[in-house]
Amino acid sequence: MNVVEIINEAVATGRTRFAFELLPPLKGDGMQKIFAAVEPLMDFDPAYVNITFHREGIKETEREDGSIEWHVVRRRPGTVGISAAIQHRYGVEVVPHLICGGLSKYDIEDTLIDMDFLGLHNVLALRGDKSQNEKRFMPHPQGHSHAVDLVRQIADMNRGKFIDGEVEECHHSKFSIGVAGYPEVHAEARDITSDIIRLKDKIDAGAEYVVTQMFFDNRKYFDFVRRCREAGIGVPIIPGIKPISTLRHLEILPETFGVELPEELVREAKAHPDDVREVGTEWAIAQSRELMAAGVPVLHYYTMSRTTNIQKIVNTIF
Repeated sequence: MNVVEIINEAVATGRTRFAFELLPPLKGDGMQKIFAAVEPLMDFDPAYVNITFHREGIKETEREDGSIEWHVVRRRPGTVGISAAIQHRYGVEVVPHLICGGLSKYDIEDTLIDMDFLGLHNVLALRGDKSQNEKRFMPHPQGHSHAVDLVRQIADMNRGKFIDGEVEECHHSKFSIGVAGYPEVHAEARDITSDIIRLKDKIDAGAEYVVTQMFFDNRKYFDFVRRCREAGIGVPIIPGIKPISTLRHLEILPETFGVELPEELVREAKAHPDDVREVGTEWAIAQSRELMAAGVPVLHYYTMSRTTNIQKIVNTIF
């Protein structure tokens, strides 16, 4: 059963499920930390697990003569392998992320073929962030500039169409394609209207569901869904929830993701600096309960691969 089927089943039965997102480990780390994050949540029957994809970074090395040498490095490789390992070990559907940044269309095609061979039939298609040495996002010379182009490539592959058209009769992949949506508007969008038009383009290209960027005020999610429906977007829109866990999150989350933190949440966190994780967990529980009452099919939790707070949330509400 792929993700869109899981979502549709949750809608049909009126039973809200949950999913969570993990980062691949840093290069050189093993799988044990990932398994330790996943295993306690299996008792709560997650709908699926997402694994993020990270583009290349830049490493600076000083030569003996004092000049600087730059190296391209991948600090968190292994998205596809980790996804397959989790799916095989726990029997849960896994959604690897796939990005445009740093990859050619041929790299993407090869990755999709590997995923298909490994039994991974779900993918979250994203443009990805700019590289750390770029002022703005720059696509690979043989790659995609926008997530909609990546969605088209995946949808084409599902129809048996490859980049060079060299395969006439073939096994067809059956990827369920998800994309991202932004209740508080993508940082590069002109406004919410144009942002939703771009989202509809991705749906029209073949995406079957939307996962939202994190938000901390449910009114922003409900307004976003309303706007999407008015724009003709009828696919499921899965809310993304991020429990804050440190005082640093009060600064870094708005700065990095362009989200607004409610004054009440900020005030509570600052009033209890030693218990910020608990404050964030309770806020996420309240968010989750309201969203469940509204009938959302799946709650998507952002974890940064630390899941003790997610364990408390799902133990409380599921």
